[in-house]
Amino acid sequence: MVDLLVQSKVRQYIKDAGLNTGGDALEALDAKVADMLKAAAARAKGNDRKTLMAKDV
Repeated sequence: MVDLLVQSKVRQYIKDAGLNTGGDALEALDAKVADMLKAAAARAKGNDRKTLMAKDV
């Protein structure tokens, strides 16, 4: 299930690139985004901050 992404926006972005969206593409992308956010949060906490910043991503 895709929770972090706006499916319609992602599908439109892919369509604008001249491609079709595979059935499992959004779930894989959502998992990748979740992993990136977890890593960024860990970095912010490791630097004793409560604010996630662009440099953490």
